[in-house]
Amino acid sequence: MNTLKKIALLLILPLLAFTAAHKYYVSVTQIDYLEEQESVQIITRIFIDDFENVLRQRYDASLVLNDNIDNALMDNYIEKYVLSRIQISINNSPVTIKYLGKKYTDDIVNCYLEISNVKNIKSFEIKNEVLFDIFPDQKNIVRTHINSKNKSFILIPQKDKGLLKF
Repeated sequence: MNTLKKIALLLILPLLAFTAAHKYYVSVTQIDYLEEQESVQIITRIFIDDFENVLRQRYDASLVLNDNIDNALMDNYIEKYVLSRIQISINNSPVTIKYLGKKYTDDIVNCYLEISNVKNIKSFEIKNEVLFDIFPDQKNIVRTHINSKNKSFILIPQKDKGLLKF
């Protein structure tokens, strides 16, 4: 009986090696056009551990994203990275995105962005390369609410742009 248990264990162990949890790399960007305010408001949600990895590789190996640590240099790194990885064109013209700040929610960093003086939107193009530089399996989900229409799409490193026409 003891030998049977050992054989069963030897057969099951290799199977368990292949059942390890696979990590998914995903960010979610919510885009809302507030016509009465002539403003596009953007929230990009990124997992803290993934975001720390990219910021450490690019800027500072000792960086720690933490609600209890709030310094201007860290905010500068976050702003610099996010604004370098997200580009938007409205009505076929590139626009300036303003970084408003960040907030931590559980294991997520919420980055708040805004585009001002948007009179109308006939076309909206976004290029979102957040975390593509270190995670080849990264997927960036983009959800929009523009001109009373909800649309969404998934961007991957091989297709990092989405275009909506209204």
